[in-house]
Amino acid sequence: MDQNLGKVTIAPNVLVTIVQKTSMSEPGVVQLCDNVPGVKRLLGIHTESQGVAVSVADNQVTVNVHLIARRGVDLLQMGRNLQSQITRAMQDIVGMEVCEVNIHIDDIATELSADADAEKVRRG
Repeated sequence: MDQNLGKVTIAPNVLVTIVQKTSMSEPGVVQLCDNVPGVKRLLGIHTESQGVAVSVADNQVTVNVHLIARRGVDLLQMGRNLQSQITRAMQDIVGMEVCEVNIHIDDIATELSADADAEKVRRG
């Protein structure tokens, strides 16, 4: 009984959320950031899909992730791990083929910035 009962539509923000959650589960990722590092981040301005851009064409997904990495992490290995994890999540959760996963490491966290981020989380 494999009949077509209608259409299933997945909103783009669902794909963004999957990528964000998957990215933040990687131990080497401190935070996701806008693709324009610097002034916006210093001012605390964030976009709704902070750090993630997803495009879909012909049921194929292209993902761009901008992040700040933890100091001392093997950046290349972390990037490859993320590519694999994001691809798997997209295929397992929404059944979409992934065309590209581009990881952009925009900065490396210093101990000072990591402490400041931890304090922000504690304050809520």
